[in-house]
Amino acid sequence: MSKVDVRLRLLKHLSLIGVLFTALVILVGAWTRLMDAGLGCPDWPGCYGRLVVPDSGVALAHSPDVPLEAFRAWIEMTHRYVASALGFLVLMLVFLGASLRRRPGYPWRVSLTLLAMILVQGTFGAFTVTLKLWPQVVTLHLLSGLAVLLLFLWLHLRLRQHVQGRMPGGLSGKPRQLTPLWGVAIALLVLQLALGGWATSNYAGIACQGFPTCNTQWWPDMDWSEGFHLTQTVGPNYLHGQLHAEARTAIHFAHRLGALALGGAIMVLAWRHWRERYLRPTLSLLLGAYTGQVALGIANVLLWLPLGLALLHTAGAVLLVVAMALSVWRWRQQGALLTLNGEGSEKEWAHA
Repeated sequence: MSKVDVRLRLLKHLSLIGVLFTALVILVGAWTRLMDAGLGCPDWPGCYGRLVVPDSGVALAHSPDVPLEAFRAWIEMTHRYVASALGFLVLMLVFLGASLRRRPGYPWRVSLTLLAMILVQGTFGAFTVTLKLWPQVVTLHLLSGLAVLLLFLWLHLRLRQHVQGRMPGGLSGKPRQLTPLWGVAIALLVLQLALGGWATSNYAGIACQGFPTCNTQWWPDMDWSEGFHLTQTVGPNYLHGQLHAEARTAIHFAHRLGALALGGAIMVLAWRHWRERYLRPTLSLLLGAYTGQVALGIANVLLWLPLGLALLHTAGAVLLVVAMALSVWRWRQQGALLTLNGEGSEKEWAHA
């Protein structure tokens, strides 16, 4: 095995580690938010001017108006440490892949896009603290984290394809284009993820009590304009939110409506492509992830948002994104394995 092959296999394994580690970072971030530790350190990137949580005397001298809560500060710093480790992993992938960038089919652009996105993610992390949990930034921080996850996954799939000696698009030379149905499903998933981030950043998770009704009504009192006022000024502190009850109810209700729309799109997508056997595993995963998310969402409402279930709901969102990405990958690569009679073998699809 040549040095190039060894490096390619190393990069493939590192990219898979990146997928798993990004999921961990997202979950640690959710845990930080649920523990109200997002402002456990008032500054960035350090904590009261230090790279580790200091004692109360140092904290008082640095920020007299922000008393140290050591437990929350350590939670926040743990999040920063694991996020920094993820950034180092991205740098490793770019550094190790630089010598292969002119190799035909090597996903160099994906690597550079991943590097750019991890820098964006770090910027949002800083703004999350300096802008005191401003909901717009917190939501974008979540979405950019999921984008990093997707880029790691796409890089891994491309590298695996490269190691196996197949060019993107395979025999056809060009991946199949997405249909409008795929586009609608993807757009609704992105919208639902954004609504979920907006609901959590505005502390609207239990603004609707009860299910399937909301506060004992099918259409409760809601303030849509205030709930989705995206241009409000930055307040002094958004910990626990600043919106009134009707605005939070509108946000929560929109998240429920988004879940219904997304579910409809996923079911139509599965019905439309179920006959294509190579797509059944990923479509089954997509349907299962969606069903699990709905069940977890209902349980979180009925049980008043317990920590464990709230974390599982975030994990379910990660799984939903991965399932959609894998389904899109298999769909786009279909043309790569077509035979002369227009069908690919089951063995070939198993490795696609």
